Amino acid sequence: MPSTAEPHIRVLTPGLLTTIQDLGRVGFQQWGVSVSGAMDRYALVCANRLVGNPDQAAGLEMTISGPALGFAVDSVFAVTGAQGPVTLNGTPVPVWTAVGAPAGSTLEIGRFTAGARAYLAVAGGIDVPAIHGSRSTHVPSGTGGLAGRALRKADELRVSDPPARARDHAGRLLPALLRPPYEPNPTIRILPGPQAARFPPAAIHQLTHHSYYRIMPQSDRMGYRLEGHPLAGSHEFGALISDATPAGSLQVFPNGQLALLMADCQTTGGYPKIGV
Repeated sequence: MPSTAEPHIRVLTPGLLTTIQDLGRVGFQQWGVSVSGAMDRYALVCANRLVGNPDQAAGLEMTISGPALGFAVDSVFAVTGAQGPVTLNGTPVPVWTAVGAPAGSTLEIGRFTAGARAYLAVAGGIDVPAIHGSRSTHVPSGTGGLAGRALRKADELRVSDPPARARDHAGRLLPALLRPPYEPNPTIRILPGPQAARFPPAAIHQLTHHSYYRIMPQSDRMGYRLEGHPLAGSHEFGALISDATPAGSLQVFPNGQLALLMADCQTTGGYPKIGV
C-alpha cells in the first residue's frame, strides 16, 4: 500500500510526457490487458540497480524532454536512457550513476539530444498502488500510475522506504561499455513474423535490405507509425483473423506502410505481421 508519509517528490514542471512505469503487467493479455511498462526496460532496470532497488520497482519514464522535480527529503537517484542535460541545483550531474540529493534539492532534466526516453529511479521506488501486480501507467485505459495519466505540475509523489544503507549507493555507476548507444538512425534486428511466409520474397528482401523508415507524428507508446517505400504484395491481404500482437510486432497495412507495436499495444490485431 502507498505510504501515508509526506510526499517525497514534488513535480515543478512535468516534461513533455512523464509517466510512472515498472516492468509491466505480465500474464493478463488473455483478458485484453496490455503489458505496458517501460519502453526501454534495460535503462529502467539499470537505474533501479544503481540505487539498490529491485528490478521491478517503479520509476519515471520521461519522453523527449524531462521534468523538474523537488526533493522534500534526502534521496538517492539515477537517470539512465536517452542523453540530455541533467542538473541538481543547477550543477550538472552524471547519468547512469547513483547521485545523492539533499532535502530541498531541485533536479532538472532537459531536452534529450539522442534517444527518446530516459528513466529516473529513486532509492525505494515510486509508491503508487499496484494494479494487476504492476504500478505502470497505461494512459489509453487510464490504468495505474498516478490516476492513470501523465504527471502534471504540482503533482506529489511518495517513495517507498529505501534499501538499507541507500546513501552508500551514491557514486555507483554503470561502465560506459555497458551503456547502449542511442543513435538517430538505428538499425533494428527482426525475426520473421507469423504471416511472413504469405508475403512475396521481394517484400522480405525490401524490408531487410533496401528500406529506410521514418517515425511519423501519429506515434505513441502503443505503436510507431512508420513511413517508407510501400512493401510489395501488401494490398493482397484482406481481413485476417485476429491473433496475438506482442510488443515488437511489425504490422503491415494494406497501403504497404508499417506499424511497430510498442509497450502499450493492444493484445490482438488483424493486420499481418511480417516481422517481430
